[in-house]
Amino acid sequence: MGTDTISLETSAASFCDDYSKLRTEIAKAVVGHEEIVEGVLVCLFAGGHALLEGVPGLGKTLLIRTLSDALHLQFARIQFTPDLMPADITGTTVVVETDGARDFEFRKGPLFAQMVLADEINRATPKTQSALLEAMQEKTVTVGGETHELVKPFFVMATQNPIEQEGTYPLPEAQLDRFFFKLQVGYSGREELMEIIDRTTSGQVSDVNRVLDTEKILLYQQVVREVPISKSVQDYAVRIVLATHPDEQLATPQVKKYLRFGSSPRAAQTLVLGGKVKALLAGRTEVHTEDIASVSLPSLRHRCILNFEAEAEGVTCDDILLNLIETLPTTAQ
Repeated sequence: MGTDTISLETSAASFCDDYSKLRTEIAKAVVGHEEIVEGVLVCLFAGGHALLEGVPGLGKTLLIRTLSDALHLQFARIQFTPDLMPADITGTTVVVETDGARDFEFRKGPLFAQMVLADEINRATPKTQSALLEAMQEKTVTVGGETHELVKPFFVMATQNPIEQEGTYPLPEAQLDRFFFKLQVGYSGREELMEIIDRTTSGQVSDVNRVLDTEKILLYQQVVREVPISKSVQDYAVRIVLATHPDEQLATPQVKKYLRFGSSPRAAQTLVLGGKVKALLAGRTEVHTEDIASVSLPSLRHRCILNFEAEAEGVTCDDILLNLIETLPTTAQ
């Protein structure tokens, strides 16, 4: 089953239908957080990975576990701690004895699941973080000189707590760049909290049905890449990225004043792929500038580095990026 035998319009309609079913199944277990759920799904169908920042207890683990059930994918959760070693997540080679003969056998670690929750990634040492990020980038794990392919689709959702920084190892900017989106998980509202209490204290059990399988997910990831984008819309994505560089002519006054470094070329790739998913969800088979703008915050907020003046004045990357999107023309001047 390939996109060469199915028109893009048909594939787009099928994608929207299955996406709607998937959201319905997730809503059975996860209350609210619509933007976060959509952001995670955009990452999945674009073939990227998501970094979620929020205090504990907001349902991040529940979200990815529910998603793995609805997608019928193998799920693994890794609790990152300072004493976690790379072999604890990648796997290790052990000596086994069979019929009196000794041999080496590779025992796979939790990274060999299809959906991996890396909980509190900033609590692990840089060495262990690097092992995870290498697997995210290369889709392979190398142990003892032997390379092992990870099963596709391979999706990582990492979490970090923005409040407790004691004893943590913040991800370097170059490693943050490996994440497709950075999503900020906020607190639930009054009605959502009431619904959460009703569901979790009354003995209700959420029966999440399977919606998609591996074959269809891989198909939709290919469909996303085949969505056309015009040169003018692609140029808009490029100009957004260039406008985050303080020394560029396109940079806004806020960028020049508050940013030390702007986004990498990988940010432009993220804007385009995220925009393609958004276009499909809107029922279109071509990308518009509003699709690019709608994914700009999660695409760029972790790829821009604030200077001391911004931190002293309490200015955030989101503040700067929102101003950039509002002021940057959608067409080249």
